[in-house]
Amino acid sequence: MNQVTAIKGRSLPAEFADLDKYLDWALPTERARSRKRLASSMEEIKAFYDDMLARIEPALDYLNGFPLDDMPEPQQNLLNLTLMLAEVANAVELFKTQPGVIDGFDPERFITDHEGGGD
Repeated sequence: MNQVTAIKGRSLPAEFADLDKYLDWALPTERARSRKRLASSMEEIKAFYDDMLARIEPALDYLNGFPLDDMPEPQQNLLNLTLMLAEVANAVELFKTQPGVIDGFDPERFITDHEGGGD
């Protein structure tokens, strides 16, 4: 069995091949994850949420075996999917009908220090 599965030059650990369809959700920055959430339909968000929630415990257990500051690409992609789950959780659990914060300010106004305003 291969150690990783690949799609479009990106990969996940083989143990998580069932999540390959979400590789385009494995985004490296908070800003990119926020933009993805806001650009997605609630149906897409809910499907991602349901699939990731079912795999979050095994994913976190698996990722605990790798150093956070030197994680191989497949594992980093899996970590980014877990971060994306955190990004969409409020849309599913609290907002329920829309991807954005109800009565919230424009998320493009929020710039994290480590991202320096870029993507």
